[in-house]
Amino acid sequence: MCEVLIENYGCCGTLWARRFFIMTKIAVWCRHEGDNIIGIGPNIPWRISSDFKRFRRITEGQTLIAGQTTYESFPNRTLPNRKICVLTLNPDYEVSDPDNHFVVTDIRSFKEVEGDFYISGGASVYKAFLTGGNKLMPDIIVDSMYTGTLNPELTGQKVDITPCIDVMNASYRQISQNYEKDAVLTSVWVRKGEFVDQAVLKHIIESIEAED
Repeated sequence: MCEVLIENYGCCGTLWARRFFIMTKIAVWCRHEGDNIIGIGPNIPWRISSDFKRFRRITEGQTLIAGQTTYESFPNRTLPNRKICVLTLNPDYEVSDPDNHFVVTDIRSFKEVEGDFYISGGASVYKAFLTGGNKLMPDIIVDSMYTGTLNPELTGQKVDITPCIDVMNASYRQISQNYEKDAVLTSVWVRKGEFVDQAVLKHIIESIEAED
């Protein structure tokens, strides 16, 4: 999104136009109530159709940021009608759709770029953005919390985002109601004291409230 800021400089009242770009970073996750688990091994430990549909509505037509493991968990390593930036340490990593998927090896690349980016995991990617300093911290967090039972058949390491939730509670404020559907509570949070693109916020709220 691009805007033009008109500023008044000097005693002559000369007007200068300074063009600047607004980048909005949005973290989108679903975590388990109480322990903040988002995965067991490479798997999501619940299957809630409405949660996947909500994620699709929020991110469709947008650009995602995903770690390599998360990217490889997508069906056929793609998601329809979305561009994907794949964060990986391997500069030679081959994506499934070179026209729409892009390899990024340095997260600092996202400090000074134009556009809106939806951060979609995994845990290490969320943590890198939430704890990466002012220019990397998401402007908006879509926090979904599953209140049901984890799939008992899954084995493997439990992956949680507790450090991210600690940052959210300390540095963000909830600006929406709690939307409840199918044992999932969803709310929207924004950084305290920071400008938020209202068009992006409107899109997110409408996507959450929509019904398929």
